[in-house]
Amino acid sequence: MLEQLQTASEDIKEKLKTIIATTSFASLMGAKVLAASPGNVELAVDVKPDIMNQHHGFVHGAVLGFVADSACAWSAGSVAGDVVTSEYKIHFLAPAVGERIIGRGRVIKASSRIVVSQADIFSVKSSGVEKLVAVALATLVKVDQK
Repeated sequence: MLEQLQTASEDIKEKLKTIIATTSFASLMGAKVLAASPGNVELAVDVKPDIMNQHHGFVHGAVLGFVADSACAWSAGSVAGDVVTSEYKIHFLAPAVGERIIGRGRVIKASSRIVVSQADIFSVKSSGVEKLVAVALATLVKVDQK
């Protein structure tokens, strides 16, 4: 059983790496998959000057939105196959300051047509200390493969 879960997790990680490699925006962001298992995904984006809010010195909210949407969509896709985001809501809780942004997405509920996922977004300082900076909730719709 544990071996099957590990194999499934590795398969999910490889599929996500392919998605990143073939998606210009995810590549531009430098997204990396840290962990994946059915219904769960952890991804990271390293902080660079060009993704910062130039006036305030923290990561731009659109980058946090990308991480949130990706964490929700990729966790949903790990159990439902091809999905697209129908909607998501993000709550910014604190400025994102640090060297890395991490998004942890998890499926809350999957049905025959939709998946609801949640993402917690953290900024990580060089000391390894994580700070919760945003939370998101998304509805994703399965794409018909006709």
